Amino acid sequence: MADRLPVRAVLDALAGDFTELPAGGGADGADGTADGPLDWPGYGAARARARALTGEGESVLCGTGTVDGTPAVLIAFEFAFLGGSLGRRAGDRIETAHRCARERRLPVVSLIATGGSRMQEGMVALTQLQRVARQSALTRAAGLPQLAVARDPTTGGGWATLGAGSDVVLALPGAQLAFAGSRVRPPDADPAAYGAGEKLAAGQVDRIVPPGELRGVLGRWLSLLAPPGAPPGTSPATGPQTAPAEPPRALGTPGGTAEPPQSGWAAVERARSPYRPRADAYLEAYFEFREELSGDRCGGTDPGTRCGFGRRRDGRTVAYAAQCGTPTTPAGFRTAARLIRLADRLGIPVLTLVDTPGAANDAAAERSGAGPAVAEAFAALAEARVPVTTLVIGEGGSGGALALAAPGNTWITPDGYFSVIAPESAAAILKRGPDQVRATADALRLRPQDLVELGVVRGVVGP
Repeated sequence: MADRLPVRAVLDALAGDFTELPAGGGADGADGTADGPLDWPGYGAARARARALTGEGESVLCGTGTVDGTPAVLIAFEFAFLGGSLGRRAGDRIETAHRCARERRLPVVSLIATGGSRMQEGMVALTQLQRVARQSALTRAAGLPQLAVARDPTTGGGWATLGAGSDVVLALPGAQLAFAGSRVRPPDADPAAYGAGEKLAAGQVDRIVPPGELRGVLGRWLSLLAPPGAPPGTSPATGPQTAPAEPPRALGTPGGTAEPPQSGWAAVERARSPYRPRADAYLEAYFEFREELSGDRCGGTDPGTRCGFGRRRDGRTVAYAAQCGTPTTPAGFRTAARLIRLADRLGIPVLTLVDTPGAANDAAAERSGAGPAVAEAFAALAEARVPVTTLVIGEGGSGGALALAAPGNTWITPDGYFSVIAPESAAAILKRGPDQVRATADALRLRPQDLVELGVVRGVVGP
């Protein structure tokens, strides 16, 4: 697909049962003689040549198909048709596709390869972006997922609407992926900034997928976000899968004990042990398989925050946001908020795993908006209509941990603690010496059993 395969070959590789939808719209230019809304000289002839070259009537094909077992509406671009450009008739087709998705309650998959808006249709072409954005918004409001595959190239309005506006963005290796097309960039621009790899590093793409793996990866995403068997005409938020996720069982530290810690400082030491199981171990034990989101869509990623969707062994889909024991950066909080809001819209329960000494507090974090990012995570949890379950698996450090903790449904393992602040910081604020840190830990009542007694957590989970 990175070699710009014909659109039919792309569709055959993903959904062999592709059935094209009616094109929609009028017949302007259908015979190859009309020169479009601007009466652009030679436009009709160019369209006729594009049809002869590709065998297609427009730059976009829309229809239904089954991707690795999950039905979906597919929007696929033919780059050889006038550079996959968006014009009025392409807008007609995309609108028809979204209407079909809402009527049949199907997810939307956009297979994008476009240079942007069609010059020969002027502002009529550009306003199709508003039309596409409106249809995407209606589909989003209907509780249906939208996934994009960025092929080569994905630029201009196609990236800014169908691509970047999707819930999950996959990209093919080496694909050009940018708002600025190749012919309108500054001559001294760094080419890497316009590629899929750079966009992944900047948190704008969730994963780069080789063509041979695309069907399987896309199929797993579709099965997670649009589970089969959802009753037509109903909102996912009303379905049975909105029951709360069960908290994972405690995995326990090798050679450790499931007994509660005897002192506050003992609880801190257990939570900070390098041998204690981390988020990855919990996620592996909890899910049969999972797919991860990457990045906050604002230019940042946090490798210490895992966010995505997984399939439990009982067949349920659960969303997860997991801290991995490091200070959580603004990008981590924004990615978690993105995950929670997507799960809420799709009616999928959420599991959060708390394990952080706190929010990152260095100068880079402040410049990146630490306060607003933490506020965004608090707001996403507070606004969530789906149930959220939290398990504290290690350090619960102050507001950076509380921002991902479910009010009224937080649990803890014997290896965890939760505190208003780290004991060392509390001692410093209270002007106590280093020899008072252990006593301060006791005074904070941060042990699992203390937290149960205080009503901060519901209970301590066992192995």
